[in-house]
Amino acid sequence: MKDPKAARGIAARFIPHSSPLSPRPSGGFTLVELLVVMAIIALLLTIAVPRYFHSTDRAREAVLKQDLAQMRDAIDKFYGDRGRYPDRLDDLVEKKYLRRIPLDPMTDSVQTWVTVPPAETGKGAVYDVKSGAAGTALDGTSYVEW
Repeated sequence: MKDPKAARGIAARFIPHSSPLSPRPSGGFTLVELLVVMAIIALLLTIAVPRYFHSTDRAREAVLKQDLAQMRDAIDKFYGDRGRYPDRLDDLVEKKYLRRIPLDPMTDSVQTWVTVPPAETGKGAVYDVKSGAAGTALDGTSYVEW
């Protein structure tokens, strides 16, 4: 090389020299940045989590209403075909009015259904069916009243 000073000038352009005044490249996040991100995530969770649990309760109530409507319809069809009400809920399954007795979505059990007998005696034992779940629905009514 002819001029060593020119070679050092070219090298100085491509090789950064570190001085206390020059900004050094960052290798990660600062504590403040992490705290801000965590605060934003916590805020979003406080909004989303209650809505999620509220929606699962609403879905269980919708399933309960649908199950009650299907069983009441099967009881009515049983009465229309046979002129009497079934003696137990299992009769609806045995006579093919239902494929199976649905689970009560509030109690997760088949055994908690409460049967209501008809006003006339001798016409069967299951006039209506209600949920055996304790508690109240989101609209303020009791599950036993449905």
